[in-house]
Amino acid sequence: MAANTPARRRILIVDDDRALRHVLAELLTDAGHTVDQAADGPEALRRLDSGAFDIVLLDIGLPGLSGLDVLAHARAAASPPIVVMMTADDTPETLLAAVRRQAYRYLRKPFAPSAIVEVIDDAIATAPSAAMSIEVVSARPEWVELVAPCVLEMADRIQSFVMQLETNLPEPVRESVAQAFRELLTNAIEWGGKLDPQRKVRISCVRAKRMLLYRIADPGEGFDIDKLRHAAISNPEGSPIQHAIVREEQGLRPGGLGLMMTRALVDELIYNEARNEVMFIKYLD
Repeated sequence: MAANTPARRRILIVDDDRALRHVLAELLTDAGHTVDQAADGPEALRRLDSGAFDIVLLDIGLPGLSGLDVLAHARAAASPPIVVMMTADDTPETLLAAVRRQAYRYLRKPFAPSAIVEVIDDAIATAPSAAMSIEVVSARPEWVELVAPCVLEMADRIQSFVMQLETNLPEPVRESVAQAFRELLTNAIEWGGKLDPQRKVRISCVRAKRMLLYRIADPGEGFDIDKLRHAAISNPEGSPIQHAIVREEQGLRPGGLGLMMTRALVDELIYNEARNEVMFIKYLD
């Protein structure tokens, strides 16, 4: 296969909406994939048992058998497919059940059909990390706790799930929380976990009546903030671009604004003594 030729995958679309199946099948066939379809839960099980699929697009509210049960069946296979859930059910309980059963992504209906192509492309581009499991320690809407391998692709996947739980927040609050969460999780995976999939990062998300609290613990030794000369948070007063000079001298990519920006996005940012655990709080009043 030529280097610029998109990777082709065998995809199963499971949805009782015939029109949606048809649209998605056409899009994915045009993208070069092999597509099969099922209209209900029992038919989906038959398709899964009779052939190997790389990716499954799966509705939750299926006739005959819940999509969550189909998800569990698919993920129990010897070589499980990547499963993307598609649903109009936006309850936290349903989302967290999908996370516990190792769904790759969770798309709320209605969505632009082109979004499916983007998700498929992401799954292909990040394989085999897309198939890695997330351990669910707690799946209560008010307390979600996950343990995940230290690979950068997990940051996108976990952020996607966690932010789905916060859709009832005002958009500016949701955006600031998402940006802070992504920055801190990426730092934990990259610097604490050293991008080693054998090492794990632990994420807790607690929702109270008047605040959101996120805690991220990485397996690293922590850091001394006074030695982060390549980060804007360590710039001496009156020298706002000192970190950029240090980064250029060290051959680092432009950036280094993450921690300083995160402090501006949330109400409280608290590290433990070693600085390998961080909590941030966003007040909702």
